[in-house]
Amino acid sequence: MNKQHFSYADTSVEKLSFPLSIKVVMIDLDGTLLDTAEDLAFAANLMLRELGKPEQPVDTIKTYIGKGLQRLIKRTLTGDLEGEPEPQLLEAAVPIYRKHYADNIHVHTKPYPGVRDGIDRLLQAGFHLACVTNKSERFTVPLLRSTGFYDDFEMVLSGDSLPRRKPDPLPLMHICNQFNVQPYQAVLFGDSLNDVIAARAAGCRIFCVPYGYNEGRDVHDLDCDAIVPSLIEATQLIVKTSSS
Repeated sequence: MNKQHFSYADTSVEKLSFPLSIKVVMIDLDGTLLDTAEDLAFAANLMLRELGKPEQPVDTIKTYIGKGLQRLIKRTLTGDLEGEPEPQLLEAAVPIYRKHYADNIHVHTKPYPGVRDGIDRLLQAGFHLACVTNKSERFTVPLLRSTGFYDDFEMVLSGDSLPRRKPDPLPLMHICNQFNVQPYQAVLFGDSLNDVIAARAAGCRIFCVPYGYNEGRDVHDLDCDAIVPSLIEATQLIVKTSSS
C-alpha cells in the first residue's frame, strides 16, 4: 500500500491497526458515491426563478448540501446555513423544488472517480453493502437505479426510511442490527460532519473522502479514522471479517 495516498486520524483515543476487520460497508450518497451538486443546484435555481428570486452560483448552493432537502431549500431561500424563510414562502417552495429535482435528477449527476471500481472490489471481497443517505426515498431509489448502483446494495436507507436520520446514529445502528454485526465491524464511507457524528455515536468506523460537500468546510478537520482519495483506495484499508 502506498501510504502517502492516505491521511490517518490521530484524534481518536483508540489507535487503529490497518487494515481493519470489517463485515459491513455503509456508503453515503451525495458527495461520496455520486456528484449530485449540479443537478441539485439546477433544481434550486429553477425554484428561485419560479419564485421570482435571483439565482445563485452552483458553488454556493453546493455548500448548502448535507442536511436533507428541506434544509437545502431553506438555505437556498435565505442564503444562510441556519436561515429560516417565511413559512408561507417555504410552503410554496418545497413542492416547486421537488418537481424540478424529480424532472432533472440525473442530468449531470455521475459517480466520482474510483466509485464503480471500488464498489466492484467490495462486492468481490464479500462485504455487505448498504447505502445510507439523508435524501428522501422518492429521489434516492430512482437515482441509484439510473446510475446503475441500486442492485449493488443489500440495503438502502433514505432520509425518510426511519424516524431519525444522520447525524443521529439510528440509521447506522439499524443497518448493523439487520446484518447482525457489532458496530465496530461496520465502516461508513462519508464526506461530512453528519457522517462522522453518526458513526462515532453508533460506534462504527468512519472513512471520509475529501471531494464531497461538508457544507463548504475542510474534511481534514473532521474526526474520521482515515481520509481516502476515493472508494477504490478505501478498499485497501479494510479486510473482510470471517463469518465465524
